[in-house]
Order: sequence, then structure tokens, then C-alpha cells
Amino acid sequence: MTTPETTVTSPPARPPASARGVRAIGLVWGSLWPVVLGVVIAAAMHFSLPIMIDQFSMRIVMDIGIAIILAVSLNIVNGMMGQFSLGHAAFMALGGYAAGIVTYYGSMLLWNSTGKHGGFFGAGECLFVLACVVGGVVATGAGYIVGLPSLRLRGDYLAIVTLGFGEILRVMLQQTNDVIKSPEALRAAEASQLFPPPVGGAVGFHGLPKYTNLFWVYTFLAITLVVAFRLKSSSLGRALISIREDEVAAQAMGVHVARVKVLAFMLAAFFAGAAGGLVAHESGVIISPKDAGFQRSLDYVLMTVLGGRGSITGVMLAGTILTALPEVLRQFDQYRLIVYALLLIGMMLLRPQGLFGIHEIWDIVPLRMRRRRAMSEGAP
Repeated sequence: MTTPETTVTSPPARPPASARGVRAIGLVWGSLWPVVLGVVIAAAMHFSLPIMIDQFSMRIVMDIGIAIILAVSLNIVNGMMGQFSLGHAAFMALGGYAAGIVTYYGSMLLWNSTGKHGGFFGAGECLFVLACVVGGVVATGAGYIVGLPSLRLRGDYLAIVTLGFGEILRVMLQQTNDVIKSPEALRAAEASQLFPPPVGGAVGFHGLPKYTNLFWVYTFLAITLVVAFRLKSSSLGRALISIREDEVAAQAMGVHVARVKVLAFMLAAFFAGAAGGLVAHESGVIISPKDAGFQRSLDYVLMTVLGGRGSITGVMLAGTILTALPEVLRQFDQYRLIVYALLLIGMMLLRPQGLFGIHEIWDIVPLRMRRRRAMSEGAP
């Protein structure tokens, strides 16, 4: 009796440590090079644009960058996931107040002054960057709280919840204490002066050091865009899109709907909070409770709707247009809002799906070519 021969296969040889190290470096560089490129572009804008344009135009360019951060982050929830949030400005305002507390009172304790400290990449700007991150983290916590009701709500009901969150935050900010104006008063402050936080009440949080510039705005924008594009092409992004298309089918296919929804809210809230830190430290701006209101949120919702559901480049273009258009029409001051509204109505009538629909800008030409090829092949 013969037994069949069994062949024993040895495990594949493990690559040497040097090859693994080179591969790891390649993976890290592949993830970081878009951010590095964005930082280089931000630095080029920071040092070249002041020579080429005036201060007013630079302010518009900074406002466009901040608006795109807020619109792209809201697009994660409203566009990719298909929910309808009307409280995005509340995350922005909360992050702005949190960042302002860090820079204002941190500068007061560290340097006995609330003015700008140091130059470009100095100690003051390092504190400012830390403050923006803290603002994002605080907003993330609020996003977790707001994201929990989204587990059972959708559509108009979710919009009401997020709108209510913004109004609650606005009223709470109005009840805060006055700003403490000296290091001595801060060190001698009692608990009743520190809680509610001393951030100015209805007047707003004034006196913040103005660190926001083109470099930091577009550095944060580069990070936001890299995260958004990587998210869209990742498994989590595909889970978000599946929830948008059919939540029941997504859950049947194994998508953890509850966890994905909360993660989307938290991620969107983080970038909104970081953008709030940029807004609060922008020259000529005093962040106030009204920044958490409905009108500000509606501006970012319009950008996501006009850009297209889930189209990051479409939202970027819409954010640029809707931020610059009021300034372009400023010479027609009496009719500015009328013309602005008519342009929005015309856009919604001509392109109800948004500028790019669900596609990115680089998908438009190949898509049209495929459609023409299909039509030509189907023609008799």
C-alpha cells in the first residue's frame, strides 16, 4: 500500500531589515508628501503675495482658505455621509473660543502680556498652533455629543438637533464673564470670575493676539484637504458613501453605522474647531456668540450644496466663489444681496446637483469622453 507523497512548502523568505526599512520610509513619504507640498505652497504664498497684492485682497485670500476648511469639513457629514447638519458654525465658534483662551490667558501667564510675542515661527506662533489644535480637540468632544443623536435621526430631524446645539451654545456664550485684562487680576481671580469662562459675554472675546496669516491658514487647509481626499478613497469613506446611498443596505453589508456616523461628526468638528482658532486670531475680527448662530452655518451648507454631494474640489470652488463674490459685488452695495441671491437661484436651477455633482474636477473630462463614446457606439 502506497501513501501519496506530501509536499512541504517552506514559508516565503522574509525580506531583509534594510528592505523593510526602505519600504517603510516609502510608505511614510507617500503619505506625507502632499502635506509637505501644501506647506511649501503656503510658505510661498505667505512671502510672495504681500508683494503682489494689497492688504484687502490678502484678507479675501485668507477668508477663502478658512471658508474652504469649514466647507470641506462639513462636506464629510453633509456630502459624503448624506446627513444634514446646521450646526457647523457652532463647532467653529467653540474651537475659536477655546483657542482664544489658550493664547490670551496663556500669553498673560507666560509673558505678562496679551500682545503678539515673537516673530514668524516664534514662541507666540507655536502657542497659537497649539491653541488651534486645542480648539479642534474641544470641538471634537462636542462633535461626539452631537453625533450621538445622529444614530437614530436623519434628514430634517437631525438638522433640528444640530440647529438647537448652535442656539444653545450661542446663548451659553452670551452668559459668560467679562474678559480679565491683567495678569494680576487673573492670578487674584475667584472661582466666580473663572466660571463661566471669562470670554467677554455678549460683547465677544476681544483683545486676542492676531497670529493668523496666510502661511498658517493654507497649512491647515493643506492638512484638511489631504485628510479629506484620503478619507474619501479609504474604507471609512466608502462606508460613509454607502450610508448616504442606503443606510439599511450598508448595515446589512456589515458597516458599523453608529460608529461611522459618530466618527464623521468628530472629524468634521475637529477641522471646524481648528478653523475657528484661525478666525478668532484674524486681524480685525472679534469672535462673538453670533458666530455660532444659524446664518453662519447656512453659508457653509450653501457651499457644500453648490459644490456637489461629496465632491471635494466642487466644494472648494463653491467656497471660493461664495466668499469672493460678496466682495466683488461690493461696488453695487445697494443691489449686492439681490444680485447674490439671483446668482444662487440661477445656479440651483441650472445645476441642481452642484458644480461637479458627485465627481471631482479631474473626473469631468474622462466622464464626458466615456459618455460620448457610449453614445457613438449605441448610435445606429
